Amino acid sequence: MERYSMFKNKVIVNLTMMYCDTPEKLFSSELFKEVLARFFDRLKYRQSRFIEFITKNTPEGFSPLHYTISLLRLLTSYNAEGILEINNEYAPILTHKEIFYEFIEEFYNFWRRLERYLVLEAPRSSHYTSYSYHHAQFIRDNEELKHLILKVYRAICENLTGRNPRVYRQLPSGANIGVLIEPIDWDCPEAYGKLTNIPFIRLALMEPPLILYPTMNFREGVFEEIAFNPLENATIQEDEWFCYPARVGPLVAFVYFHRDFASLGMSLINLFEIADFEEIKDKRPDIIYIFGDDTPGLKERVAFYDDVKNSIVTGYASYSERHDYFGYLKKMTLTLHNLTMMKRGRLPLHGAMVAIRLKSGAEANIIMIGDSGAGKSETLEAFRVLSDEHISEMTVIFDDMGSIAIQNDRILGYGTEIGAFVRLDDLQPGYAFEEIDRSIFMNPHRNNARVIIPVTRYHNIVKGYPVNLFLYANNYEQPNEEDAVIEFIPDIDRALDVFRYGARLAKGTTDEKGLTHSYFANPFGAVQRKEIHENLAHQYFEKMFATGIKVGQIRTQLGIEGYELEGPKLAALELFNVIQNLSK
Repeated sequence: MERYSMFKNKVIVNLTMMYCDTPEKLFSSELFKEVLARFFDRLKYRQSRFIEFITKNTPEGFSPLHYTISLLRLLTSYNAEGILEINNEYAPILTHKEIFYEFIEEFYNFWRRLERYLVLEAPRSSHYTSYSYHHAQFIRDNEELKHLILKVYRAICENLTGRNPRVYRQLPSGANIGVLIEPIDWDCPEAYGKLTNIPFIRLALMEPPLILYPTMNFREGVFEEIAFNPLENATIQEDEWFCYPARVGPLVAFVYFHRDFASLGMSLINLFEIADFEEIKDKRPDIIYIFGDDTPGLKERVAFYDDVKNSIVTGYASYSERHDYFGYLKKMTLTLHNLTMMKRGRLPLHGAMVAIRLKSGAEANIIMIGDSGAGKSETLEAFRVLSDEHISEMTVIFDDMGSIAIQNDRILGYGTEIGAFVRLDDLQPGYAFEEIDRSIFMNPHRNNARVIIPVTRYHNIVKGYPVNLFLYANNYEQPNEEDAVIEFIPDIDRALDVFRYGARLAKGTTDEKGLTHSYFANPFGAVQRKEIHENLAHQYFEKMFATGIKVGQIRTQLGIEGYELEGPKLAALELFNVIQNLSK
């Protein structure tokens, strides 16, 4: 890896090669010079008065950049008056303290508005991350950089103005996310040799709340299958890539992402559990995903390849601003999960599952199926809001994608993610702020604004919960005298038709509009393997009806204007009644 890299509004610092623990090292670093130079460029573009002030008052023979750095360096140790006694060449700036103070504030804010990532490298296959001492050192290195920047900023401001602040704001000024990376030897087939030396993320530290601004705010189309391994002609430069080893339910996925998409790739820490060293060392993953490669012939494409020979399902997303959206990273990973699950005889589900125990003692494990914006997560959120009144305990098994399996004559539900990628608009007012200390926000100012929040533990994902209710999330119909909020379907064929039809009113989470249809509400593997999925669906629905699992649909009304919050709340209340009746 390079000492650092900057792209658009992102900066990635390799702490192993560029460790700063003193103000002098900070000011001498190439990164500090580049950040200040970019700040100057921004001031020139905006035709700011600050660039005119600095340029006009820089003595002849000095560059404004180096002159400013020299003055900032002095201000960390001396007050303005002391500097003028030593060297009068800074008088043009220091006689206008208030203007220079505002310049410093603007520069500090410019740095803080960058997406800042810190990387610490461990020796190859060292098992470095197994020891708590190294965990503590990793945390300490991140904390020390944050405190150094804050200390330097405060010293400069206090020495310039001659005043101590009356309010100290502990603003995040170090890394937004810090990661410890480690190259690990894994069972790499020859076809994947280009990935051998790309390091794995082993530890992560996040400074929440994290607010990111990807280029795109929705996903387009259905992922296509290709007949060749996308790595055949890949142009991967190893030192520009990271690998996030994710536990996706019972599977292990190696998610490789280009550093220019660090904001998306590193946000996976809130969605998938990091795989253990023992799950990587000398092991072959179930899934490989290449995100951000510039391979000729695959421009602007998101595709997957079923590598039967090497027992790996491989995903690919090209380097493109159109793919700068977290949904592409998340949904392809889950598509690859679904394809693998079908091979193993499980039925993949696009929906949500929750285990609920009411204060009355009644309990049920509920699955709700539906495409993006159908109201699955929102109904679960309504459960949470109503929990004080009704619920004793609520456990999320999956919030977006899962699978069911037949074991010992029972149908059990399994999840994939420890987190949720949820529409900000559809959360109950105030909830996102209650969870702000754990959240990653994406484009909170735009339509389809999203937040990534941890919602469950990995233990709950892989435990296997017996299914009691299996419901389709209907967001486009309002309940009436004939059509209840929750309607149970007594006929297998009609039930299969409802789920096959996959109707929903699009909410702007993709490029679709109006009433749309998606086979089993699951364009992530079910459509691509429709024949296999259809056979599995018949098998599982017959088992559900034979074992007394209630199958039907729940009208969330999420797609109906004015019912975005009230609809899921009414659905949640009706579910409470159903759970009570199930236990009688």
